This record gives sequence, C-alpha cells and structure tokens, in this order.
Amino acid sequence: MVEAWVVAIGLVLILEGIGPFAAPGRWRQIFETIAKLSDGQLRFYGLVSLLLGLAILVIARTFF
Repeated sequence: MVEAWVVAIGLVLILEGIGPFAAPGRWRQIFETIAKLSDGQLRFYGLVSLLLGLAILVIARTFF
C-alpha cells in the first residue's frame, strides 16, 4: 500500500514538472492566468479535476 502511494506521488511530481521544464514561459503565463480567476472559478475547475481523476480511477479499477 505504501509503495502505491510513493509511486502515485512520484507520478504527480513528474507530471507537474513537465510544464515548467519544457516551456517555462508558457507555464508562467498559464499560472498568472489561473491566479486571476475568482474563487468560484477555481473551485469549479478544482471540482472538475477531482471528478475527472475519480472517474479515471474507477474506470482503471473496473477494466484493468
């Protein structure tokens, strides 16, 4: 179980690092745009991201 958490955190860090490494200028622009969103907009995008991740996990557990 611990191994799965370590792998998951490692994958998140890899995915999070791709943007700043590959295109730092564009990543900064996107980050500045996100910082300008209202709290409601951020919550909405956070909820959509959370639900999408949950759906992916459910599908993965069901079919694999």
